[in-house]
Amino acid sequence: MDTSVLELPAPAVSRLRRPGWRDPRLLAGLAMVAGSVALGSWVVQDAQRTVDVYVARGTITPGSGLAADALGIAQVRLGPGELDRYLTVADGVPDGAVAVRVVDAGELLPRSAVGAAGDLDVRPLAVPVDQTLSQDVVVGSQVDLWEVPEAVRRADGTMAPGAPEALAEGLVVAEVTRPDGAFTTGGSSVVQVLVPKGELPAVLAAVMGEGAVQVMHVPGTGG
Repeated sequence: MDTSVLELPAPAVSRLRRPGWRDPRLLAGLAMVAGSVALGSWVVQDAQRTVDVYVARGTITPGSGLAADALGIAQVRLGPGELDRYLTVADGVPDGAVAVRVVDAGELLPRSAVGAAGDLDVRPLAVPVDQTLSQDVVVGSQVDLWEVPEAVRRADGTMAPGAPEALAEGLVVAEVTRPDGAFTTGGSSVVQVLVPKGELPAVLAAVMGEGAVQVMHVPGTGG
């Protein structure tokens, strides 16, 4: 009786090989890590990048001179397209620059609001106001001017009030003088408005005439 045992070949043992530097999988992994580090560094640096931009400390009206020492400075983050809209400290304020439109207090100074005196088409005019002036009439707000002609005497001896007429609309207020402080309820005030040169003759004639000029605040402006 044959008792020999059939010997089977031993299974081959697979061994893990340490990846070499030229292994594509290792190179791809290193590239991903390096890219993540670079991207994270760029995001952090971009978040910390700010620009010094001029800002109005108070309301600036057209014709007001602009000087660097009279402006505030704000550190802001602006995109490439937004940066071109504002005057930066690196740009500096041009000599003899004036505001050509209203810049509200706390507003970044737009390049479009900076110009020369020759660019202005308005002239300041002081308008005396006998009626109670609205508290909303402040520097930078807008007002309409109405002329109320002097009353005329009729043939029967009675007085006929004049019909009010619109003089000018949307004039910017450059200065306001109220008697006895800002909370007075009566008395004469003086409102300095910026009148376009084309409308100046009519407005000036009404202010210097016998009638009255009423100052009406334009809702939603100023403040």
